[in-house]
Amino acid sequence: MTPYWPWWAGAVGLAVLTIGYTLATDRSFGVSGAWERVLHWRREAELERREAEFADEQALVAALDAATVEHFGTAPVASAPVASALAAPVSAGPAAAPATDGRRPLAPPRPAPLVTQAVLLVSIFVGGLVAAVTSGRFHIRFDMGAGYRHLVTGNPVAMVALLFAGGVLVGFGTRLAGGCSSGHGLNGCGRLSPVSLVATATFFGTAVAVSFLLWKVI
Repeated sequence: MTPYWPWWAGAVGLAVLTIGYTLATDRSFGVSGAWERVLHWRREAELERREAEFADEQALVAALDAATVEHFGTAPVASAPVASALAAPVSAGPAAAPATDGRRPLAPPRPAPLVTQAVLLVSIFVGGLVAAVTSGRFHIRFDMGAGYRHLVTGNPVAMVALLFAGGVLVGFGTRLAGGCSSGHGLNGCGRLSPVSLVATATFFGTAVAVSFLLWKVI
């Protein structure tokens, strides 16, 4: 049986994965966001189609002209001023956000393409399966092991209900925090994001407290 990786090898592997994903996609690595987008793949595919349609400034101006004709019945006087206004810098005022490139502030980048995030999720499953099979630890089971049965419940129905409720709570907390352990813990903490530092400390601290409660108190 192949032993588990040492902690430092796992840390190096996660670092390579995170940096490699960022370099390949120009986006931050995150699993919960990818899962949410893949679940709503029809909506996301339509958003990607619209973004691709209006990525060209001329196509955007033509669409605005067509919408003007459809709504008002007359074409705009000239399209050139509209295009110039779209690209013109925004005047800096007291409440204006700082510009990053000498023009108006850039909007946050869209997530990685939908197909990229679908491949990410499939790769996580396949990678875990390959690791389990090659280590000799893979086998199908329908419970959480003797420790779980001893500490929580040995009733299969109650076990499924508790695991389902726990999964719902994890999903709710992930959406509430705006990210999961991969998004906040790997990327956000690596960038020293205050939100990610607080979120990571919260969910890891809660995990430590619950583990201590289960194994030392109950």
